Formats: sequence, C-alpha cells, structure tokens
Amino acid sequence: MNEIQKIADNADLIVNGYAFTKCDKGYRVLNIKNPQKASVVSFDGTILETTMDDIEAGIVVDYFLKNKQYMEE
Repeated sequence: MNEIQKIADNADLIVNGYAFTKCDKGYRVLNIKNPQKASVVSFDGTILETTMDDIEAGIVVDYFLKNKQYMEE
C-alpha cells in the first residue's frame, strides 16, 4: 500500500479529493490528487502552514468550515 493510500485510509474525512486528518494543531489537509499540495488548518479554520496557492487554501478552509462538524468526536 502506498503512502497516499495510507493517508486516505486514516483520514477523518475526505472532501472532494482533500484528506483531513486530525493533529495537535488542528487538521492536516492533503490534496490526494496532487500530494505536493498540503496544509495545516487550525481548529478555528486558520491556515497555519501551506504549500497551496491562496485560491486552493481558501477552498480548503471553506471545505473545512462546512464539514468540521463531521470530524468532531
């Protein structure tokens, strides 16, 4: 099994090709179709780290805010 498959299998939620996995700072987000594009989003929806451009990062935050209730325990 490759690394991307493992990340997808362990993700808390996948939305439109983005895998969201909980971490200490919030959620790690990986673009499954383009794994060089990743972010860390805080629990309140702030981008803490990213390799995404501003438009893609904005899309990820929007997906996060609309779906975070499905990731909460």
